[in-house]
Amino acid sequence: MTGLSRRDFGRIAGAVAAVGTPLRAQKSKLTAGEILERIKKNLGVPWNQSSYRDTFKAGGPDTVVTGISSTFMSSLSVLQRSAQAGLNLVVTHEPTYWSDRDSIDVLQNDPLYKLKRDYAREHNLAVLRLHDHWHARVPDGIFTGWNKRLGWVQYTTGDGLKRWTLPPTTLGELAKYVARTLETRSVRVIGDPSLPVVTVGRGSHALSGNMEVLPQVDCLLVSEARESDSYEYVRDTIAAGARKGAIFISHEAGEEAGMDEFALWIKPIVPEVPVRFVPTRDDFWTA
Repeated sequence: MTGLSRRDFGRIAGAVAAVGTPLRAQKSKLTAGEILERIKKNLGVPWNQSSYRDTFKAGGPDTVVTGISSTFMSSLSVLQRSAQAGLNLVVTHEPTYWSDRDSIDVLQNDPLYKLKRDYAREHNLAVLRLHDHWHARVPDGIFTGWNKRLGWVQYTTGDGLKRWTLPPTTLGELAKYVARTLETRSVRVIGDPSLPVVTVGRGSHALSGNMEVLPQVDCLLVSEARESDSYEYVRDTIAAGARKGAIFISHEAGEEAGMDEFALWIKPIVPEVPVRFVPTRDDFWTA
């Protein structure tokens, strides 16, 4: 890794944004492993022992837990804010070390990896990823929270959580609503802003899923799609004369609310320790 000086790393490590008043130390000796067992017991789906995602990425099952932080992405900022608040079990939906498998073989000499790893150790943080099983839950934990955040629960159609029949609006107004409600600046729109919109469908990361949904709705709403395929397919669809629109949002905006839902879900099953949702936040901006 290049371009970051020791001073830069010191600045990053010291830039701790408050998440709230630090919590009092807990008398409970509940461990991270015991909390994981309660999660497994209450999820309602079999636990896949071969999942490479849903494992500890820092610390481990023997870590005595003082509080739980639920988050979309265990970024350095999230680790810092969690530690400051006295929450030393971070349950994250997405990776800690920048790849789906949290592969660290190529990171052994990377200064940012070392900083993040050492910060977790120094603050007695355990980081547990919960991706596959939170999605596998019925209903899907991520999309349950996302529907609640958008206020679209009553508008869902069909058997799933990814199609909606909304009160009549326009593509432009819908895009503004999504950006405002999800508190994100990472929104890109393709189509006529005045396009009437009633039916909306959530797309997928892959082109095939978006090709399937787009013909059935007025507007496609997609999180974490690739520019090289899905964006261009929608653009060519509109250029070919179809009255369609698409709103592309970031991975975080599409799933973060689902970990707010996890915080609500886990609170009753771990009454011994405090639980908080710690937002990853959209720190991106445009010129």
